[in-house]
Amino acid sequence: MVWSATELRGSVFTAHPARTVVMAFGLAVLGGTVLLMLPVAAADGHGTDLVNALFTATSAVCVTGLVTVDTATHWSGFGEGVVLGLIQVGGFGIMTLASLLALLVSGRLRLRMQLTAQAETKTLGIGDVRRVLLGVAGTTVIVELTVGTLLALRFRYGYGESVGDAVHLGYFHAVSAFNNAGFGLHADNLTRYAEDAWVTLPVSAAVILGGLGFPVLLELLRHRHQARTFGKRRWTLHTKLTLLTSAVLLAVGTLVTCVLEWDNAGTLSPFSWSDKILNGFFHSAMSRTAGFNALDIGQMHPATLLATCMLMFVGGGSAGTAGGIKVTTFAVLAAAIVAEVRGNPAAEAMGRRLAPAVLRQALTVALLGVGLIMVSTLFVLSVSNHRFEAVLFEVVSAFGTVGLSTGITADLPAAAQLTLAALMFTGRLGPITLVSALALRERSRRYDLPEERPVIG
Repeated sequence: MVWSATELRGSVFTAHPARTVVMAFGLAVLGGTVLLMLPVAAADGHGTDLVNALFTATSAVCVTGLVTVDTATHWSGFGEGVVLGLIQVGGFGIMTLASLLALLVSGRLRLRMQLTAQAETKTLGIGDVRRVLLGVAGTTVIVELTVGTLLALRFRYGYGESVGDAVHLGYFHAVSAFNNAGFGLHADNLTRYAEDAWVTLPVSAAVILGGLGFPVLLELLRHRHQARTFGKRRWTLHTKLTLLTSAVLLAVGTLVTCVLEWDNAGTLSPFSWSDKILNGFFHSAMSRTAGFNALDIGQMHPATLLATCMLMFVGGGSAGTAGGIKVTTFAVLAAAIVAEVRGNPAAEAMGRRLAPAVLRQALTVALLGVGLIMVSTLFVLSVSNHRFEAVLFEVVSAFGTVGLSTGITADLPAAAQLTLAALMFTGRLGPITLVSALALRERSRRYDLPEERPVIG
């Protein structure tokens, strides 16, 4: 049997799309590990051991930000370049591949070279792949150049850095921010800029834009000429849920952080009230999978760490650079709970009925995420002597690809560090590949089994 080029391409992309994504990111991690192990990648000219190189490469490709060695002092210029390249490839690749997977999954009902990328609008087909890639690349370049320029100017004229150092600092942090990576070039991350809104706000803006997800950014750009009022925009349900849930979580995170840490001498207490609000907002935005910190995470109250864990677990928008179970998953589960409490026969959101398959997928992603976090926390606790809240925080940060840390990452044994590396990889690719696999495996059945109602609660 002779396959045409079109049929061959179709068979490759429709057979195991999730496996293709996992293999691509696995190869990127492997390549990054080899490069970071080279003597030229280390500042002291000696090779980096396998565990530290693998952990750093995984953290960079999965745009997490957890580190076992200090980025600024351990790596040479070449090493920092490798880390930055891995961040860019991981961020761009994740957005692109997630969007293309959405193309494939949404179009399974009409698979004739016109597969859709968004289940709501059905506006992107296979023929739009080039436009999608250019859109992702254009958005990435514009945001990173804009934020990088603002930061470079601030570092040059606000802190007296040389032109070269200002540009290096500005664009490195801009790339890291938009890709929600959280890698910084200072040992204290961004704590020295805690009272500088000219640094924290541009970084926050880049993080929020990257965390919304490319489908949402594309739709916002496409409909920018329409009426400005929320109700009159012809946005899809996905975009509405992403924007609304993200805004609510951002506001709640800011409020909770400020309330819990207001009088904490190790975090917000030394600041003025305006800087307290600024840092509460910054921490809330970073908890959505960015990983930068302007406050000492290790000095936070256990209640704040738990609240941050909740934000990290939810994460950001789908098909973007954020991790977690995604805000749409959280919104769908919330809608299902509201429907059950009210006694409604179906879950609804913003005038739309949610498909049962979507509810099952959201529940599966959330429960598997919880199970993975619990098992990993138990293992790390068993091989280390750190307190429970610190270990849980580290595990959730790895799963949510956040990068925030209480400072115990470098002190963990190799087995625990490898566990966190596996969590970063799973947390970044797991929800995407799992939902894709579930959607592609969905099939109809010509019969129903007898209904039974076991006792609940």
